Amino acid sequence: MIAIIGAGKMGEALLAGMLATGHAPEDVLVTEPREEHAGELRARYGIEVVPAADAAKRADTLLLALKPQDMVALLDDLAPRLSSSCLVISVAAGITTAVLEEHLPSGTPVVRAMPNTPALMGQGMTAIAGGAHTGEAHLDRAEALLGTVGDVIRVGEQHMDTVTAISGSGPAYFYFIAETMIEAGVAMGMPRATAQKLVGQTITGAAAMLNGSGEHPVVLREAVTSPGGTTAAALRELERHGVRTAFTDAIEAARDRSNALSGS
Repeated sequence: MIAIIGAGKMGEALLAGMLATGHAPEDVLVTEPREEHAGELRARYGIEVVPAADAAKRADTLLLALKPQDMVALLDDLAPRLSSSCLVISVAAGITTAVLEEHLPSGTPVVRAMPNTPALMGQGMTAIAGGAHTGEAHLDRAEALLGTVGDVIRVGEQHMDTVTAISGSGPAYFYFIAETMIEAGVAMGMPRATAQKLVGQTITGAAAMLNGSGEHPVVLREAVTSPGGTTAAALRELERHGVRTAFTDAIEAARDRSNALSGS
């Protein structure tokens, strides 16, 4: 039995992904304190919505999708009800495997996961790291569940702050670029809807090239850049304004902030 604790945007995305990829509704429990939303979940997915304590007793896999500030109190409440063989997966930002293990029964296998918001569209990128009592079979199970909303990669936990900076926060960087490109188009007299369509599909296509071609991004960039052409002129301006350095500094700042928040 899989229990999802927290049915906010990420929790519901994971629920929908699991059901869409073959998990039966009767094999999934969800906790949701908001009664109106709980009713919507029952009607939409045909699943059972139960109190967290009941979910903990019945689950062999517990997926924690709640706010980081609520995590420790919940773990302390659920720990007496959990079997030490229950796999606990947390998608709460900044909560380390050490924190999870400290507040769970001794020997509990835990997985720390860092998804990103494109999971809401089934296009997420999630990194996972196991705790001290987590084996390959546990990681396989976590990967299968989280893979219902996108791609999954395994990393050492020491890289989780960098993961947060690159893929966790990463969508915002692309939205920032998209916003800037769209506004530039509008400033040049283009209808906003046209500019947004051009930018959105360009980002989608560039991502497909990056993921599908196997080429280094430098090679892909050079393929678009003709000597003395429009792309070369644009890239020259980006370099003149230090955009490359700004991005590096921004990602390092995000990593450092993640480190401070997690206390790692």
